[in-house]
Amino acid sequence: MKHHRIETRSRLPVETRNDPPGDLTEAIAAVTELRTAATEAQTRHSTELRAAQDRIAALETRLNRPGTGTENTTEPNAERRAFASFVRTGVERMQADEVRALNVSTDTAGGFLAPEQFLTELDRLLVEFSPIRTAARVAATSAGEILLPKRTGTLTAAWVGEGAATPNTQPAYGQQKIDVHELACHVDVSNRLLEDAAFDIESELARDFAEEFGRAESAAFIAGTGIGQPKGLLTETTVPGITTDGATILAEELIALYHSLPSFYAANAVWAMNRTTIGKIRLLRNENGDFLWHDSLAEGNPATILGRPVIEFPDLPDAEDGAIPLIFGDFAAGFRIFDRVNLSVLRDPYSVQVNGLVRFHARRRVGGAMTKAEAFRFLTIEA
Repeated sequence: MKHHRIETRSRLPVETRNDPPGDLTEAIAAVTELRTAATEAQTRHSTELRAAQDRIAALETRLNRPGTGTENTTEPNAERRAFASFVRTGVERMQADEVRALNVSTDTAGGFLAPEQFLTELDRLLVEFSPIRTAARVAATSAGEILLPKRTGTLTAAWVGEGAATPNTQPAYGQQKIDVHELACHVDVSNRLLEDAAFDIESELARDFAEEFGRAESAAFIAGTGIGQPKGLLTETTVPGITTDGATILAEELIALYHSLPSFYAANAVWAMNRTTIGKIRLLRNENGDFLWHDSLAEGNPATILGRPVIEFPDLPDAEDGAIPLIFGDFAAGFRIFDRVNLSVLRDPYSVQVNGLVRFHARRRVGGAMTKAEAFRFLTIEA
C-alpha cells in the first residue's frame, strides 16, 4: 500500500476588522506625497491662468488707447521712428542711426521725404477732400511732364464694286502733354504739442497736409487754368452737352443728358454735382411720378440717378445763369491724375520760434487733365 505525501502551502495572513492595527507610517507618507503633488499641480495651473489673464488685460488696454486699432498692431519700422523723431526734435538732436534712416529728398528745396506709411495715410485722406480721385484714373510718375499718345483720326472703310480701287485712308495720331505742377503749404505746431509724447503728431500732420493739398487740387481739377496748375474740367470748351433755360433743372433734361453719352462711357459714368444741386435733383420725378434719385440699399454705396452713382463735388458751381453745375461722364476713361509721390517735409524751428512754434513746410507735385472730351457731358445753365 502506497502512501501519498500531501504538501500544504502556507497562506498569507489576511487582515480583518478584528485584527489589531499595524504600522501605518508608509501609508501616511504615500498619501502625503500624493496630496503634495496635487497641490503643486493646482498652484502651477493657477499661476499660468493668472499670467494668461494679465496678458489679455494688457492687450485690451493697448487696443483701447486712442489712436490704436487692430489694423496697426505692428511696431513702426526704423524709417518711421526716425521721421517721428525728426518731427519732434529736428535733425540736429537726432541719433546718428536715426539720421541715416531718413530718406533725404533730392529736390532742390531739400527736406526729408515722408515714410511709406505716412504717404499711404495721406493718399487715403486726400480722397476725403478731393473726391475726383475716387472716379478718375490715378497713376504715379517720376517725370516733370507726361506725353500721352492720342488717336485723332481713324481708318475709313468703304464699299467697293468689282474691279474698283479701294480708298486710301490712314489713321492720325497726336500727343497730349500733361505737366506736373508743384503744390506747397506750411503748418505751425507748438513746442508743447511736439514735446507731448502722447500726442500723435504724425497723424495730425498727415491730416493737415491732406486737407490743404486736397482742397487746392480739387479746385484746380474742376476750374484750374492750366498755367502753373492743372487744367480743370470746366475750362474745356470741346465737351458736348445740353443747355437748360433758367436755373431750374428738369427731369427730362437729366434723361436727355444720360442718353446723349455713348453707351461705352455711360456704362461706367457717374454724376458729379455739389450739395446744393443734389438737394434740387432729389426732388425731381419722371413722367410716372417716380423719383429719379434712389438711395442705396447697402450702407456705404452711393446713391444713384438712372442707375448710375452720384459723387458730391464741392467745387462745382451752383445752378446759376451761365454755370455748369452738373457733369455726367466716365472719369476713369476721360480724366487722368499723375502724382509725383514724394511728399517732402522741411522742419523750420527758427522762423516762428518767438511764438513758441515750429513750422513744417510740405510740398508735393501733381498733374491732371481731361484726356477724352467724348467721355463727358455737361449740363449748362443758359446765361
